Amino acid sequence: MKSVHSTSILGCGWLGLPLAERLREYGFTVKGSVTKEEKLILLKEKKILPFQLELTDVAVNGTKKEEFFNSDLLIINIPPGRRTDVITYHTAQIRQLITELKGSSIRYVLFISSSAVYPDLNKEVFETEKVEPFKESGKALLQAEQLIRAQPEFKSTIIRFGGLIGPKRHPGKFLAGKKNVANGDAPVNVIHLDDCIELICGVIQQQAWGEIFNASADVHPSRKVFYTRAAEQLALEAPSFATAEVTYKILNSEKIKKRLGYFFKYPDPLSTLNHLIET
Repeated sequence: MKSVHSTSILGCGWLGLPLAERLREYGFTVKGSVTKEEKLILLKEKKILPFQLELTDVAVNGTKKEEFFNSDLLIINIPPGRRTDVITYHTAQIRQLITELKGSSIRYVLFISSSAVYPDLNKEVFETEKVEPFKESGKALLQAEQLIRAQPEFKSTIIRFGGLIGPKRHPGKFLAGKKNVANGDAPVNVIHLDDCIELICGVIQQQAWGEIFNASADVHPSRKVFYTRAAEQLALEAPSFATAEVTYKILNSEKIKKRLGYFFKYPDPLSTLNHLIET
C-alpha cells in the first residue's frame, strides 16, 4: 500500500474496529477514535492507538486530536445521527472536520457513505447519477461528500455502501414481527462486513483516489423474500408486507469491481444468511 503508512479511523465501531485490525495486519500504524471513554480499553486490547474524540457542529473535541490527525490517511466512518436537523448538523460537523484537516498531515481521505444518497428511481443506479436524495440522511451524506471532494488539500474517495450485514448485525432482527412493511417486492441492496473491509483495503492498496464507488452484493432478492427468510432463520416472527406500489433502486457495483479487480466474497445475500447463522 504505497504512499500510505499511517491511518486514522474516525469512528471505530462495528465497521471501523475490524477494519483497523485488518489494516494492522498490513503493517499500518492505526489510530482509532471512539466517543466513550470505556471503549478505549477495547482499542488498546486490539493494539489500535486509542483516541477519545467527539465531532460536533462547532468543534472537534479531544485532548489529543492533533496527534490523531497526524497520519497519511483519514477514514471517516461517522453516519449522520437521527435528529430533526440532521442536514445542517452533519454538514457543520464535516466543516469542522475539514478545518482540522487543513492544518494536518492528512493527504488522503476515504469517506464512508451510503446508498441513501440515491432516491428510489425504480431502476439500476450508477455513480454518475445526478442524485437528489429523498431522505434527510441522504441529503446530509450528499452534502458531506461534496464538501470533502471540493478540498484541494487532500485526495479523496467516496464509497457508497448498501445496507451493512455481518456478525452481530443479522438482518433477521431488522424487520421481525413488523406489520404492513412497505416495498415488499423491492430488491434489497446489502453488503457483508468482510466485503466492506476488503473493498476499503483495495482502494488504499491500489490508490484509487478521486473516485465515487457504489458497493453492494451482486444479487438483489426482494425485501419480502430476504427479510422473511432472515427472520425465520432466527426463529423470529416474519414481517408482513403491504400490497402497494413498489419504489426501489438497484445499486450497481460494477465500477468498483472492475477498478479493483474484486469479486465479492458474499455475492448472494440469501446464501450469506446461512453463513451468518454459523457465526
